[in-house]
Amino acid sequence: MKKSISILGSTGSIGLSTLKIVDKKKEFNIILLSANKNYPLICKQIKKYKPTYFVISNKNIFHKVKKRFIKNKTIIINDFKLIRLKKKINVLVAAIPGIAGLEPTLNLINKTKKILIANKESIICGWDLIKNKAKKTKTKIVPIDSEHFSILQLLENQNLKDIRKIYITASGGPFLNYKLKQLKNVKPKDAINHPRWKMGKKISVDSSTLMNKILEIIEAEKLFNIPNNQLEILIHPESLVHAILKLKNGLTKFIYHETSMIIPLANAIFENNLNISNYFIDKKDNELKNLTFKKVSPKTFPIIKIKSRVTEHPSTPIIINAANEILVDQFIKKKIPFLGIIQIILNILNNRNYNKYAIKKPKNINQVNLINNWAREKTLKIIKQKYE
Repeated sequence: MKKSISILGSTGSIGLSTLKIVDKKKEFNIILLSANKNYPLICKQIKKYKPTYFVISNKNIFHKVKKRFIKNKTIIINDFKLIRLKKKINVLVAAIPGIAGLEPTLNLINKTKKILIANKESIICGWDLIKNKAKKTKTKIVPIDSEHFSILQLLENQNLKDIRKIYITASGGPFLNYKLKQLKNVKPKDAINHPRWKMGKKISVDSSTLMNKILEIIEAEKLFNIPNNQLEILIHPESLVHAILKLKNGLTKFIYHETSMIIPLANAIFENNLNISNYFIDKKDNELKNLTFKKVSPKTFPIIKIKSRVTEHPSTPIIINAANEILVDQFIKKKIPFLGIIQIILNILNNRNYNKYAIKKPKNINQVNLINNWAREKTLKIIKQKYE
Protein backbone atom coordinates (compact mmCIF):
# COMPACT_ATOMS: atom_id res chain seq x y z
CA MET A 1 0.00 0.00 0.00
CA LYS A 2 1.34 3.42 -0.98
CA LYS A 3 2.18 6.00 1.69
CA SER A 4 1.04 9.59 1.43
CA ILE A 5 3.49 12.49 1.21
CA SER A 6 3.03 16.27 1.05
CA ILE A 7 5.48 19.09 0.41
CA LEU A 8 5.18 22.70 1.56
CA GLY A 9 7.44 24.64 -0.80
CA SER A 10 7.50 22.15 -3.67
CA THR A 11 9.23 24.50 -6.14
CA GLY A 12 12.18 25.31 -3.84
CA SER A 13 15.44 23.35 -3.57
CA ILE A 14 14.25 21.12 -0.68
CA GLY A 15 10.91 20.51 -2.40
CA LEU A 16 12.60 19.56 -5.68
CA SER A 17 15.02 17.24 -3.86
CA THR A 18 12.06 15.53 -2.17
CA LEU A 19 10.35 15.06 -5.53
CA LYS A 20 13.54 13.44 -6.90
CA ILE A 21 13.25 10.88 -4.10
CA VAL A 22 9.55 10.36 -4.85
CA ASP A 23 10.39 9.85 -8.55
CA LYS A 24 12.94 7.15 -7.69
CA LYS A 25 10.77 5.26 -5.23
CA LYS A 26 7.29 4.81 -6.65
CA GLU A 27 5.62 4.15 -3.32
CA PHE A 28 4.09 7.52 -2.49
CA ASN A 29 0.81 9.22 -3.26
CA ILE A 30 1.27 12.99 -3.34
CA ILE A 31 -1.60 14.55 -1.40
CA LEU A 32 -0.56 18.18 -1.14
CA LEU A 33 1.95 20.48 -2.81
CA SER A 34 2.34 24.19 -2.14
CA ALA A 35 4.27 27.01 -3.77
CA ASN A 36 4.34 30.78 -4.07
CA LYS A 37 4.80 32.17 -7.60
CA ASN A 38 6.84 29.90 -9.89
CA TYR A 39 4.07 29.60 -12.49
CA PRO A 40 5.80 27.28 -15.03
CA LEU A 41 6.97 24.85 -12.32
CA ILE A 42 3.60 24.85 -10.53
CA CYS A 43 1.87 23.91 -13.81
CA LYS A 44 4.45 21.21 -14.50
CA GLN A 45 3.99 19.70 -11.02
CA ILE A 46 0.19 19.67 -11.28
CA LYS A 47 0.43 17.79 -14.60
CA LYS A 48 3.13 15.35 -13.48
CA TYR A 49 2.18 14.53 -9.86
CA LYS A 50 -1.60 15.12 -9.89
CA PRO A 51 -1.75 16.07 -6.16
CA THR A 52 -5.11 16.12 -4.41
CA TYR A 53 -4.45 19.75 -3.37
CA PHE A 54 -2.15 22.47 -4.64
CA VAL A 55 -1.95 25.56 -2.41
CA ILE A 56 -0.64 28.73 -4.11
CA SER A 57 0.06 31.66 -1.78
CA ASN A 58 0.52 34.36 -4.46
CA LYS A 59 -3.02 35.49 -5.37
CA ASN A 60 -2.25 36.50 -8.97
CA ILE A 61 -0.54 33.18 -9.72
CA PHE A 62 -3.33 31.32 -7.88
CA HIS A 63 -6.01 32.84 -10.15
CA LYS A 64 -3.90 32.24 -13.26
CA VAL A 65 -3.29 28.55 -12.39
CA LYS A 66 -6.88 27.96 -11.32
CA LYS A 67 -8.11 29.34 -14.63
CA ARG A 68 -5.71 27.12 -16.59
CA PHE A 69 -6.65 23.93 -14.71
CA ILE A 70 -10.37 24.59 -14.37
CA LYS A 71 -11.26 21.00 -15.36
CA ASN A 72 -8.37 19.33 -13.53
CA LYS A 73 -8.96 16.94 -10.60
CA THR A 74 -6.37 18.75 -8.45
CA ILE A 75 -8.08 21.15 -6.03
CA ILE A 76 -6.26 24.47 -6.41
CA ILE A 77 -6.65 26.73 -3.38
CA ASN A 78 -5.13 29.84 -1.80
CA ASP A 79 -5.62 28.95 1.89
CA PHE A 80 -4.28 25.97 3.88
CA LYS A 81 -7.35 26.10 6.12
CA LEU A 82 -9.48 24.85 3.21
CA ILE A 83 -7.72 21.46 3.17
CA ARG A 84 -10.00 18.56 4.15
CA LEU A 85 -8.39 15.14 4.61
CA LYS A 86 -9.97 11.82 5.59
CA LYS A 87 -6.65 10.28 6.69
CA LYS A 88 -3.48 11.67 8.23
CA ILE A 89 -0.60 12.32 5.81
CA ASN A 90 2.28 9.87 6.45
CA VAL A 91 5.08 12.36 5.70
CA LEU A 92 4.96 16.16 5.36
CA VAL A 93 8.07 18.06 4.25
CA ALA A 94 7.86 21.63 5.58
CA ALA A 95 10.16 23.71 3.38
CA ILE A 96 8.49 27.11 2.85
CA PRO A 97 11.27 29.68 3.43
CA GLY A 98 10.99 32.44 6.03
CA ILE A 99 8.42 32.98 8.77
CA ALA A 100 5.75 32.44 6.09
CA GLY A 101 6.29 28.71 6.71
CA LEU A 102 5.16 28.79 10.36
CA GLU A 103 1.39 29.12 9.98
CA PRO A 104 1.00 26.39 7.30
CA THR A 105 3.12 24.04 9.43
CA LEU A 106 0.91 24.70 12.48
CA ASN A 107 -2.25 24.22 10.37
CA LEU A 108 -1.12 20.79 9.19
CA ILE A 109 0.36 19.24 12.35
CA ASN A 110 -2.95 17.59 13.30
CA LYS A 111 -3.27 16.20 9.74
CA THR A 112 0.20 14.60 9.68
CA LYS A 113 1.96 11.61 11.26
CA LYS A 114 5.52 12.84 10.65
CA ILE A 115 6.80 16.32 9.73
CA LEU A 116 10.26 16.72 8.22
CA ILE A 117 11.00 20.33 9.00
CA ALA A 118 13.46 22.25 6.82
CA ASN A 119 12.06 25.67 7.63
CA LYS A 120 14.39 26.98 10.34
CA GLU A 121 12.30 30.13 10.87
CA SER A 122 9.34 28.02 12.03
CA ILE A 123 11.48 26.47 14.76
CA ILE A 124 13.15 29.78 15.64
CA CYS A 125 9.89 31.75 15.92
CA GLY A 126 7.31 29.16 16.89
CA TRP A 127 8.96 26.08 18.36
CA ASP A 128 6.84 26.07 21.53
CA LEU A 129 3.65 26.27 19.45
CA ILE A 130 4.82 23.45 17.15
CA LYS A 131 6.08 21.26 20.00
CA ASN A 132 2.91 21.61 22.09
CA LYS A 133 0.58 20.90 19.16
CA ALA A 134 2.70 17.96 17.97
CA LYS A 135 2.61 16.47 21.46
CA LYS A 136 -1.21 16.65 21.56
CA THR A 137 -1.60 15.10 18.11
CA LYS A 138 1.28 12.58 18.50
CA THR A 139 2.99 13.97 15.41
CA LYS A 140 6.69 13.18 15.05
CA ILE A 141 8.93 16.17 14.21
CA VAL A 142 12.25 15.48 12.44
CA PRO A 143 14.66 18.32 11.53
CA ILE A 144 16.23 17.82 8.10
CA ASP A 145 18.73 20.64 7.82
CA SER A 146 21.97 18.66 7.41
CA GLU A 147 23.36 20.05 10.71
CA HIS A 148 20.34 19.27 12.87
CA PHE A 149 19.69 15.92 11.24
CA SER A 150 23.33 15.07 12.07
CA ILE A 151 22.92 16.23 15.68
CA LEU A 152 19.77 14.10 15.94
CA GLN A 153 21.76 11.04 14.81
CA LEU A 154 24.66 11.82 17.15
CA LEU A 155 22.39 12.24 20.17
CA GLU A 156 20.62 8.92 19.69
CA ASN A 157 21.00 6.88 22.94
CA GLN A 158 23.19 9.68 24.31
CA ASN A 159 22.70 11.22 27.76
CA LEU A 160 22.69 15.04 27.55
CA LYS A 161 24.67 15.33 30.81
CA ASP A 162 27.62 13.59 29.11
CA ILE A 163 27.95 16.28 26.44
CA ARG A 164 30.82 18.75 26.61
CA LYS A 165 30.25 20.60 23.31
CA ILE A 166 28.30 20.38 20.08
CA TYR A 167 29.89 22.03 17.07
CA ILE A 168 27.83 23.13 14.08
CA THR A 169 30.01 23.51 11.00
CA ALA A 170 29.97 26.35 8.47
CA SER A 171 31.52 26.33 5.00
CA GLY A 172 32.52 29.97 5.39
CA GLY A 173 30.67 30.86 2.21
CA PRO A 174 32.21 33.01 -0.54
CA PHE A 175 33.95 35.49 1.79
CA LEU A 176 35.88 33.03 3.97
CA ASN A 177 39.27 34.67 3.41
CA TYR A 178 38.06 38.26 3.12
CA LYS A 179 39.24 41.04 5.39
CA LEU A 180 36.86 43.63 6.88
CA LYS A 181 37.99 46.24 4.31
CA GLN A 182 37.00 43.89 1.44
CA LEU A 183 33.58 43.16 2.99
CA LYS A 184 32.63 46.84 2.73
CA ASN A 185 32.43 46.56 -1.07
CA VAL A 186 30.85 43.13 -1.70
CA LYS A 187 27.82 43.02 -3.99
CA PRO A 188 24.69 40.82 -3.83
CA LYS A 189 25.89 38.72 -6.80
CA ASP A 190 29.10 37.92 -4.84
CA ALA A 191 27.17 36.89 -1.73
CA ILE A 192 24.77 34.66 -3.67
CA ASN A 193 27.61 32.75 -5.35
CA HIS A 194 28.06 29.94 -2.77
CA PRO A 195 31.15 27.74 -3.34
CA ARG A 196 29.61 24.47 -2.09
CA TRP A 197 25.80 24.44 -2.00
CA LYS A 198 23.11 25.31 -4.54
CA MET A 199 20.63 27.38 -2.55
CA GLY A 200 18.16 30.25 -2.86
CA LYS A 201 19.26 33.89 -2.66
CA LYS A 202 18.22 34.47 0.96
CA ILE A 203 19.93 31.41 2.45
CA SER A 204 23.04 32.08 0.31
CA VAL A 205 23.35 35.60 1.75
CA ASP A 206 22.81 34.17 5.26
CA SER A 207 25.68 31.78 4.59
CA SER A 208 27.93 34.63 3.47
CA THR A 209 27.27 36.61 6.69
CA LEU A 210 27.23 33.44 8.87
CA MET A 211 23.71 34.36 10.00
CA ASN A 212 22.57 30.90 8.87
CA LYS A 213 24.73 29.42 11.66
CA ILE A 214 23.48 31.93 14.24
CA LEU A 215 19.94 30.80 13.36
CA GLU A 216 21.04 27.14 13.53
CA ILE A 217 22.41 27.71 17.05
CA ILE A 218 18.94 28.96 18.06
CA GLU A 219 17.38 25.90 16.40
CA ALA A 220 19.70 23.50 18.19
CA GLU A 221 18.97 25.11 21.57
CA LYS A 222 15.25 24.70 21.00
CA LEU A 223 15.19 21.28 19.32
CA PHE A 224 17.63 19.48 21.61
CA ASN A 225 17.48 21.52 24.81
CA ILE A 226 21.22 22.27 24.65
CA PRO A 227 22.39 25.51 26.35
CA ASN A 228 24.06 28.22 24.26
CA ASN A 229 27.45 27.85 25.97
CA GLN A 230 27.65 24.21 24.85
CA LEU A 231 27.06 25.12 21.19
CA GLU A 232 29.84 26.43 18.98
CA ILE A 233 30.36 27.23 15.30
CA LEU A 234 33.40 25.89 13.43
CA ILE A 235 34.51 26.84 9.93
CA HIS A 236 34.81 23.71 7.79
CA PRO A 237 35.27 24.69 4.11
CA GLU A 238 34.84 21.15 2.73
CA SER A 239 31.23 20.99 4.06
CA LEU A 240 31.46 17.23 4.59
CA VAL A 241 31.16 17.10 8.39
CA HIS A 242 27.89 18.69 9.48
CA ALA A 243 27.96 18.39 13.28
CA ILE A 244 30.51 17.28 15.87
CA LEU A 245 29.70 15.89 19.31
CA LYS A 246 32.40 16.25 21.96
CA LEU A 247 31.81 14.13 25.07
CA LYS A 248 33.10 14.52 28.61
CA ASN A 249 34.70 11.07 28.39
CA GLY A 250 37.19 12.34 25.79
CA LEU A 251 35.50 10.87 22.72
CA THR A 252 34.51 13.01 19.75
CA LYS A 253 31.94 11.85 17.16
CA PHE A 254 30.87 13.39 13.91
CA ILE A 255 28.60 12.79 10.90
CA TYR A 256 30.17 12.95 7.44
CA HIS A 257 28.24 13.08 4.17
CA GLU A 258 28.47 14.70 0.75
CA THR A 259 26.95 18.13 0.11
CA SER A 260 23.53 16.96 -0.98
CA MET A 261 20.24 17.45 0.84
CA ILE A 262 19.06 14.18 -0.73
CA ILE A 263 21.02 12.33 1.99
CA PRO A 264 19.34 13.73 5.16
CA LEU A 265 15.99 13.93 3.33
CA ALA A 266 15.96 10.31 2.13
CA ASN A 267 17.21 9.04 5.49
CA ALA A 268 14.52 11.02 7.32
CA ILE A 269 11.77 9.77 4.98
CA PHE A 270 12.83 6.13 5.25
CA GLU A 271 14.16 6.34 8.86
CA ASN A 272 17.74 5.42 7.86
CA ASN A 273 16.53 2.15 6.32
CA LEU A 274 17.64 2.58 2.70
CA ASN A 275 20.46 2.19 0.21
CA ILE A 276 21.39 5.79 -0.55
CA SER A 277 23.01 4.84 -3.89
CA ASN A 278 19.48 4.37 -5.24
CA TYR A 279 18.87 8.10 -4.74
CA PHE A 280 22.25 9.79 -4.79
CA ILE A 281 25.20 9.24 -7.14
CA ASP A 282 28.44 10.02 -5.31
CA LYS A 283 31.03 10.50 -8.07
CA LYS A 284 33.83 10.14 -5.51
CA ASP A 285 32.30 7.24 -3.60
CA ASN A 286 34.35 6.02 -0.60
CA GLU A 287 36.96 8.73 -1.10
CA LEU A 288 37.63 10.32 2.28
CA LYS A 289 39.09 13.78 1.91
CA ASN A 290 41.28 16.00 4.05
CA LEU A 291 39.16 17.86 6.57
CA THR A 292 39.87 21.40 7.78
CA PHE A 293 38.38 23.00 10.90
CA LYS A 294 39.07 26.47 12.24
CA LYS A 295 37.58 29.02 14.61
CA VAL A 296 35.30 31.77 13.37
CA SER A 297 37.10 35.09 12.88
CA PRO A 298 35.02 38.07 14.15
CA LYS A 299 36.84 40.23 11.57
CA THR A 300 35.49 38.20 8.65
CA PHE A 301 32.19 37.31 10.33
CA PRO A 302 31.27 40.19 12.71
CA ILE A 303 27.79 38.65 13.15
CA ILE A 304 29.38 36.14 15.57
CA LYS A 305 29.17 38.98 18.16
CA ILE A 306 25.44 38.28 18.68
CA LYS A 307 25.87 34.51 19.26
CA SER A 308 25.71 34.81 23.06
CA ARG A 309 22.56 36.99 22.90
CA VAL A 310 20.35 34.97 20.56
CA THR A 311 18.17 33.45 23.26
CA GLU A 312 18.60 36.00 26.04
CA HIS A 313 14.79 36.55 26.09
CA PRO A 314 11.94 34.33 24.86
CA SER A 315 11.28 36.40 21.72
CA THR A 316 14.82 37.52 20.87
CA PRO A 317 14.97 34.83 18.13
CA ILE A 318 11.80 36.20 16.48
CA ILE A 319 13.26 39.73 16.47
CA ILE A 320 16.66 38.65 15.08
CA ASN A 321 15.03 36.53 12.39
CA ALA A 322 12.58 39.27 11.33
CA ALA A 323 15.28 41.94 11.16
CA ASN A 324 17.54 39.65 9.15
CA GLU A 325 14.79 38.78 6.63
CA ILE A 326 14.25 42.49 5.91
CA LEU A 327 17.96 43.29 5.82
CA VAL A 328 18.84 40.48 3.42
CA ASP A 329 16.01 41.54 1.12
CA GLN A 330 17.22 45.16 1.19
CA PHE A 331 20.83 44.08 0.56
CA ILE A 332 19.77 41.97 -2.45
CA LYS A 333 17.89 45.04 -3.76
CA LYS A 334 21.11 47.09 -3.27
CA LYS A 335 19.45 49.42 -0.74
CA ILE A 336 21.97 48.72 2.05
CA PRO A 337 25.66 47.66 2.14
CA PHE A 338 26.68 44.14 3.15
CA LEU A 339 28.00 45.19 6.57
CA GLY A 340 24.76 47.11 7.19
CA ILE A 341 23.13 43.75 8.02
CA ILE A 342 25.07 43.20 11.27
CA GLN A 343 25.17 46.93 12.13
CA ILE A 344 21.37 47.25 12.06
CA ILE A 345 20.79 43.97 13.92
CA LEU A 346 23.03 45.30 16.72
CA ASN A 347 21.07 48.61 16.64
CA ILE A 348 17.81 46.72 17.15
CA LEU A 349 19.18 44.59 20.01
CA ASN A 350 20.22 47.82 21.72
CA ASN A 351 16.99 49.70 20.93
CA ARG A 352 15.07 51.07 23.95
CA ASN A 353 11.91 49.18 22.93
CA TYR A 354 13.69 45.88 22.31
CA ASN A 355 13.19 44.45 25.82
CA LYS A 356 9.48 45.30 25.78
CA TYR A 357 8.95 42.89 22.85
CA ALA A 358 11.79 40.43 23.51
CA ILE A 359 10.49 39.41 26.97
CA LYS A 360 7.08 38.34 25.61
CA LYS A 361 6.38 34.60 25.41
CA PRO A 362 3.95 34.11 22.49
CA LYS A 363 1.04 31.76 23.14
CA ASN A 364 -0.32 31.79 19.58
CA ILE A 365 0.53 32.75 16.00
CA ASN A 366 -1.00 36.25 16.38
CA GLN A 367 1.39 37.07 19.22
CA VAL A 368 4.34 35.79 17.15
CA ASN A 369 3.20 38.04 14.28
CA LEU A 370 2.93 41.06 16.60
CA ILE A 371 6.59 40.75 17.64
CA ASN A 372 7.69 39.87 14.12
CA ASN A 373 5.91 42.95 12.69
CA TRP A 374 7.47 45.29 15.27
CA ALA A 375 10.96 44.05 14.39
CA ARG A 376 10.34 44.33 10.64
CA GLU A 377 8.91 47.86 10.90
CA LYS A 378 11.75 48.94 13.21
CA THR A 379 14.32 47.57 10.76
CA LEU A 380 12.77 49.41 7.81
CA LYS A 381 12.66 52.62 9.86
CA ILE A 382 16.37 52.36 10.72
CA ILE A 383 17.23 51.66 7.06
CA LYS A 384 15.28 54.77 5.99
CA GLN A 385 17.04 56.96 8.58
CA LYS A 386 20.47 55.57 7.81
CA TYR A 387 20.55 55.07 4.05
CA GLU A 388 17.86 57.21 2.38
